[in-house]
Amino acid sequence: MHLNPPFRAEHIGSLLRPDSLFEKRQQLEDGKCTREDVRAVEDDAIKHVVNLQREVGIKTITDGELRREMFFENVFDKLEGMTFIPNRPITTFKPYIPHQRLMYAAGMQEAPSIFCTGKIKRTKPFYVDEFKYIKSIVPPEDVRNVKLTICSPCWFHQRHGSDMTYDLSVYNNDDEYFDDLAMAYRAEIQELYDLGCRNIQIDDPTFCYFCNEDMIIGMESSGVDHEALLDTYIRAINLCTEGRPRDLRIGVHMCRGNFKGGVHFTEGSYDRIALKVFNTLDVDVFYLEYDTERAGDFTPLKHFPLDKVAVLGLVTTKNPKLESLEDIKARVNEAVEIMSQGNPKRSKEVALNHTQCGFASVWQGNPLTEEDEKRKLSLLVKAAEEIWGTA
Repeated sequence: MHLNPPFRAEHIGSLLRPDSLFEKRQQLEDGKCTREDVRAVEDDAIKHVVNLQREVGIKTITDGELRREMFFENVFDKLEGMTFIPNRPITTFKPYIPHQRLMYAAGMQEAPSIFCTGKIKRTKPFYVDEFKYIKSIVPPEDVRNVKLTICSPCWFHQRHGSDMTYDLSVYNNDDEYFDDLAMAYRAEIQELYDLGCRNIQIDDPTFCYFCNEDMIIGMESSGVDHEALLDTYIRAINLCTEGRPRDLRIGVHMCRGNFKGGVHFTEGSYDRIALKVFNTLDVDVFYLEYDTERAGDFTPLKHFPLDKVAVLGLVTTKNPKLESLEDIKARVNEAVEIMSQGNPKRSKEVALNHTQCGFASVWQGNPLTEEDEKRKLSLLVKAAEEIWGTA
């Protein structure tokens, strides 16, 4: 088991939108400009956030997801066989899912979503253009350090379940649905790899939902086998990552919600899923949210395998309060102590030596300024230097 520096760029997906892009995106929302008008501003904003990351000393660079309105955009909406429905009835959304429980409580009658109406095929890329652009603005030797984020294949299935995600005349069961979806993901991953991408992060909030006791109770009341569904989601991701090149690193980021204004949706320790997920999910890195008490303690890390990397998200992206460097170092040492006593056991040196949601999973962002963002990123670089001697 390896414990990477507690946040560094490894954990970053989205970044705050610069004011110019925020304002232009608002104009787009209000119908006062076109999508093409926004693109030029996005180009400049991406250059800005890339420079910001380099200035604070972060090595792994992202484009901050600045071309996306929400973190999960540009996958399902680009697949053949998927149909966007602007007003799906609320009854097609599973009420036991934490963020959907809020929709029911608010009295919503419908919401936008996607429904699988035909065989799934990747006829156009998801994020190839995004990668090409950031590749064009970093030095050639840094292309290998660019990380691209992609939403989980489980995202819409989690919303609608096995009975309302796909037309049952198209797919008979979840395995058939995820088999075709994985073929599309593997094609995307291969094309990105051929262009030079060596670092991909799959964003998957669904795993943390399985840590929520209220959701488990709701699933059981609805007759849903939550352990079988967890197995289905592990299989879905493993199908996407199988056969990947050995020098391509793929990680999974698991969080408890990061909506407008820093809103979260769920809570619960990783303990419920740790043994199974850490040991059977075929990825190289786990990006784990540990920035609030909602995540529980580090005890689940005793199940972490030796051949994977854990990245601990110890600095919150949801508010501007700056964490203490000494507290970060103390928490890292606490995690190391637990890991060293885990199964399998390992020395503290081994646990430490190899050892979060971003700032804006939706374009509106969290209640921080760019200066707050820079202060937090700089803190992480400083912590990594003091603990590991590297950022």
